[in-house]
Amino acid sequence: MAKALTRRAMLVWALLLAGVWWGNANAQGWGQYGGQPGGGQYSEAAEITPANIKDLEQVWVFNTGDFSNGENGTRKTTFEANPIYANGKLFICTPYNRVIAVEPETGGELWSFEPSPPLPRDYDQQHSLICRGVSYWESGVDGPCQKRVIAPVLDGRLMALDAQTGDLCADFAENGVLDLNTTFDNQGQGVVNITSPAVIFEDLAIIGTAIGDNQNVDMPDGIVRAVDVRSGIEVWSWNPIPAEERTKSGAANAWAPLSVDEETATVFIPTSSPSPDYWGGFRKKDLARTNAVVALDARTGEERWVRQIVHHDLFDLDMPAQPVLAHKETLVGRVPAVVQVTKMGSIYVLDRATGEYLFPTREQAVPQTDVEGEQTSPTQPIPILPKPVAQQGFSQADAWGITPLDKAWCADEMADMRADGLYTPPSLRGSVQMPFYGGGSNWGGAAYDPERRMVVTNVMNLAQWVRLIPADANESHGSGPGELGRQKGAPYMMRRGVLLSPLGVPCNAPPWGELAAVNIDSGELRWRVPLGRVPLAMGLEGPKAWGSPNIGGAIITKSGLVFIAATMDARIRAFNIWTGDELWSHPIPFDGAATPMTFISEKDGRQYVVIAAGGSALLRPRLGDALVAFRLP
Repeated sequence: MAKALTRRAMLVWALLLAGVWWGNANAQGWGQYGGQPGGGQYSEAAEITPANIKDLEQVWVFNTGDFSNGENGTRKTTFEANPIYANGKLFICTPYNRVIAVEPETGGELWSFEPSPPLPRDYDQQHSLICRGVSYWESGVDGPCQKRVIAPVLDGRLMALDAQTGDLCADFAENGVLDLNTTFDNQGQGVVNITSPAVIFEDLAIIGTAIGDNQNVDMPDGIVRAVDVRSGIEVWSWNPIPAEERTKSGAANAWAPLSVDEETATVFIPTSSPSPDYWGGFRKKDLARTNAVVALDARTGEERWVRQIVHHDLFDLDMPAQPVLAHKETLVGRVPAVVQVTKMGSIYVLDRATGEYLFPTREQAVPQTDVEGEQTSPTQPIPILPKPVAQQGFSQADAWGITPLDKAWCADEMADMRADGLYTPPSLRGSVQMPFYGGGSNWGGAAYDPERRMVVTNVMNLAQWVRLIPADANESHGSGPGELGRQKGAPYMMRRGVLLSPLGVPCNAPPWGELAAVNIDSGELRWRVPLGRVPLAMGLEGPKAWGSPNIGGAIITKSGLVFIAATMDARIRAFNIWTGDELWSHPIPFDGAATPMTFISEKDGRQYVVIAAGGSALLRPRLGDALVAFRLP
């Protein structure tokens, strides 16, 4: 009898330990974009520490073969994928939207699948060929397609693949493929794209879209849709553009990743600017769901609250990153929060249940338009805390250069432009805006450390110019440097670009890239450090104090490490979460214009750090196709 009890007790302890291990394995995995359904880019994995980080070494490189530098009529590629670790495999998507399952411990290919027809290599509805990640779902039972990879295609298709084999799941939509452009009426002119993965909630895949900027007044509406992961049938949809405004505007889409609070069944949507970006004279000023964080019932799509961050956007200030679920300590206790980083370099912390600001925020008067027929919001919401983590505002007196000549050129270039600080509206004579439309924080988003109470984000500090051009101007008036947006249907075209000297150097003083940490409870800036180095001629690099323009994001581990690549010097780095000190760096084959991930292998129990290193068409032309893994010896 005693022996039987002992055996029974041992069995119970074994099951308990297995449960603990399984729970830790899940907590130490990376099963979805951002690490968790609510984002945060945080992992409980702690084998790699500040004490042993110096020993971290590269263990494998996997080359996808999917990249282009723009030769032979193809578009350039941008490798921004955040791999996920699920079912004992790594899953990635390439810029050609091929989905690949990789053996995590060796980097060997397990299977790959390419959409049919393939994504056109000259596809021109986005700035480059791009895919930020895939999603994973499982039913809990065994069988074909009971574990699925839900994968986007840039041209608006959504695929369901068997996670075991890579085969299409024929019961999903049309033989495994749902085409958002042919299945649904997206309103407006043009097509919808998908650049970010769906967020999975229960048996739903909830997906936003990417819509081309500055093309027409009436672009497709930024409709968010939830589809059944088994059948591909739409369960609900939500449109940010009111019915009466749909011929005057469009977009307000969620091109950045979504997040979900599984406990309250709430999905959080970061919306973009309405179309066209730089002309708002036709659209109503009060389009409350644009440039906003929106909370919806994840099961029904019913709206719970809306918090607009930018009123009547004339600046292309989309909500560019996944809303992050966090907690803020207050005088009345711990409050569930949502953290939204922005292109302005401001961080907004919202009550998760109501959307109310959790730090004092004031409606501040901003510069007004001088363009006939245009309208401007009189105020914009400015948080008192946290302070901005990016540089805001830029004037002629701030002009900078490596030499007195290029400094003088920059100052002279700005002499006739409007430069009235943050939210300077577009003008016919040209306006200066700082940060530019690709910074301060972008889709790399924020990493949140729940133990140390810190939010970490990288920013880009660059100034831009933007100029309105009459729509009836001849082609010579529309030519010149920078990007031209025709904004068809509006009285003005738009041309914009980064403010650079003839040497190709930014006209604003460095650092041009930084990494910053903010205490979520107090709003205090804990540290801010330059990030990366700028490549110069003949293999030289700029000083560390200059930092580097950057694309991608950071992750945090339980041991107190911040990992990030993102820079133009083809390196991945690790920083101390408390101080911002750089503890380790390692070269990678190409710029890591992506967010890394980390996981504990179910097979060998070791911690791996993985980064997609293929560069970005937006950073520099040196592009590639490498997925790189690191591990302790």
